[in-house]
Amino acid sequence: MTLSIEIATGAGLKPLLGLTDGELSSLFEGLGEPAYRGKQVADALYKRGARDFNQLTNLSKGLRDRLQREFALGRSEIVTRQQAKDGTVKLLLGLADGQKVESVALPYEERYSCCVSTQVGCPVKCAFCATGLSGYTRNLTAGEIVDQVLTVQDVARESDPQARVSNVVFMGMGEPLMNYDATLKALHLLNDEVGIGMRHLTVSTVGYVPGIRRLAKEKLQCTLAISLHAPNDELRRQLIPTMHKWDIKELMSACRDYFNETHRRLTFEYCLLRGVNDQSEHAQELAALLQGMNCHVNLIPFNPVEALGFKGPKKDRIRAFKQVLEESGVQVTQRVQRGVDIDAACGQLRRRAESAANKES
Repeated sequence: MTLSIEIATGAGLKPLLGLTDGELSSLFEGLGEPAYRGKQVADALYKRGARDFNQLTNLSKGLRDRLQREFALGRSEIVTRQQAKDGTVKLLLGLADGQKVESVALPYEERYSCCVSTQVGCPVKCAFCATGLSGYTRNLTAGEIVDQVLTVQDVARESDPQARVSNVVFMGMGEPLMNYDATLKALHLLNDEVGIGMRHLTVSTVGYVPGIRRLAKEKLQCTLAISLHAPNDELRRQLIPTMHKWDIKELMSACRDYFNETHRRLTFEYCLLRGVNDQSEHAQELAALLQGMNCHVNLIPFNPVEALGFKGPKKDRIRAFKQVLEESGVQVTQRVQRGVDIDAACGQLRRRAESAANKES
């Protein structure tokens, strides 16, 4: 199913979404209002998911009108929506300045997960990722990151009014640790204001070592997922050329330091590409690399992407790769492929929308 509607207005006005309870209280004091107004607005934004100033019903109409003149709420609009047979919903969201980002709703029997973007496009340009094909435009704000979760929750509540996003993964468009301040603030907002437990928040990084070391010092209880995709430097440079500054030895050192600081088990994401990194020797190298680390490997069969020359692995290769890791004592899971009948791979929906817009113009 595809739905197209107008992009939100409000560019240029300071958004309220993205401000903490305390920051909102200070803002209202500056407007000559009681500080508790900040708590009221925070509850409306983060707990009730208000999309319109008229939904701030605990404020007087005069104050609502003033806020509407001077501020934006900071909510996005759904530009395109696709729903897969397995229930996965992929959203292309329009931001106040006209930029677009992708978010994914992932319903499971025991939880409702959400995958969010942290940048418009991505500067990393992994060889097998559709996001990099569209280039990099800008970082998202903390409010724009949190808005994606609230929007996915809106989608979930269409079928179940009591539905609640319980897990969030920062695995959409962009490199979260290259947008460190906004990512960190979004983590705190989701935890403190929206009410999602820190252990249910996962930050994925392609291996940006300065960001890993910086995040370790925060001592947060979120999960860190490393998009490794190669067990040696030569292959990793081919797949993720922009990360050549930090070799795998330095990356592993940063990961061990992260565990020592946080005592949180690490996840290593490994996208299997047919004939590229899915052979038994690659599995043996990976097992040796991770030996003794408190971690687990998440194997991800590649989702085909137009304009990229990679293919997904054959089933027997996945089984063989997984077996090598298990026999070496490495904990391993295989990600269930979701949304295969829609633009499942990150960046595809935005790229398709941009191509359609270019043809129309």
